Amino acid sequence: MKIIVLVKEVPDTYGDRKLNLETGLADREASETVIDEIGERALELALTYADANEGTEVTLLSLAPEGATATIRKGLAMGAASAVHVSDEALRGADLGLTAETLAAAIRRVEFDLVITGNVSTDGSGGMIPAMLAELLDVPLASGLSAVEISDGAVSGTRGVESGVQQVSAKLPAVISITEALPGPRFPNFKGIMAAKKKPLEVLTLGDLGISADNPDAARSIMLAVAEKPPHAAGVKIVDEGDAGEKLADFLIENRLA
Repeated sequence: MKIIVLVKEVPDTYGDRKLNLETGLADREASETVIDEIGERALELALTYADANEGTEVTLLSLAPEGATATIRKGLAMGAASAVHVSDEALRGADLGLTAETLAAAIRRVEFDLVITGNVSTDGSGGMIPAMLAELLDVPLASGLSAVEISDGAVSGTRGVESGVQQVSAKLPAVISITEALPGPRFPNFKGIMAAKKKPLEVLTLGDLGISADNPDAARSIMLAVAEKPPHAAGVKIVDEGDAGEKLADFLIENRLA
């Protein structure tokens, strides 16, 4: 079985994340960059299946800047067999449509039985890539899974819905997205880190994939304006002089909170 796992380099969620106010893009120099945790969980799912099923090949796929090689190799150190890194200056600030189109082209080139991705990234938080990929690849989508079972010809799992838990399944090839309910990632050991240096890591450009970032027939979204979030204003302080309850009630009514 051939499993492709989508991983994304994002600013460290434990660091300060800022937007470049001129470009509207994440300022990646403002903090350390790491593999998105949800992508690591997706990789752990694939590797767990590969550990128990001989002949399974796990390939990483990442659309990231040129300098993301070290981050991608961490995924190889965890146990993935190979990686594909799509890097092109024309992808800087790519919208969801161009991102999905590019990833789909790379997936077709590699071939696959199953694509595993996180349900939403911690930087863009779009959450639309899994569905867009399934549409472009013309395969079923099982999204937002909190538990997953992979077999030779199908994938199944559960996801939370408003009324409870829903059981879903799809025949392979398919795309699935997982939530943070899945187990956390393993830590790369020394052997894995050394082996990662020799594992195949193919770098592709838009030209290699036959994709044009300036295609006039494709709808693209652009950011018109960006502004820094204003600082928090001081709140209203109520001093108890025997009438604090009345003042609090008046405040709630005035702000339509009661």
